[in-house]
Amino acid sequence: MPAEPHDRATIIRRPLLTALLGPRGRLCGRVEVKEITFEPGQKTGLHLHKIPVVGYIAAGEFLFQVEGKPAKRLKAGDAFYEPADTRIVHFDNASDQAPGTFIAFYLLGTTDSELITMLE
Repeated sequence: MPAEPHDRATIIRRPLLTALLGPRGRLCGRVEVKEITFEPGQKTGLHLHKIPVVGYIAAGEFLFQVEGKPAKRLKAGDAFYEPADTRIVHFDNASDQAPGTFIAFYLLGTTDSELITMLE
């Protein structure tokens, strides 16, 4: 029997690294790296980031869609880009049987603190 899809269940976000960016002696931002794991069928929900996010799929498959663009299926090894201030319609585990994991690199300025804004 397939697992029930999960909406907004606990998404596991494991910090991997925070690195300060900038030339010697001058801070111009930082990158926060997180490993994010979804349960089978789990969905993020409509959201956006105030900062750009890049990453790659470490395990599993995800349905990914930036508003105004076609949806695509991302598999292990695929990279993705979530532009700043742009609605992300889907970032969902495409499997109702297996968990999925991706690594996200949040590109923050010196005063940025919020990583994600849920819209629904």
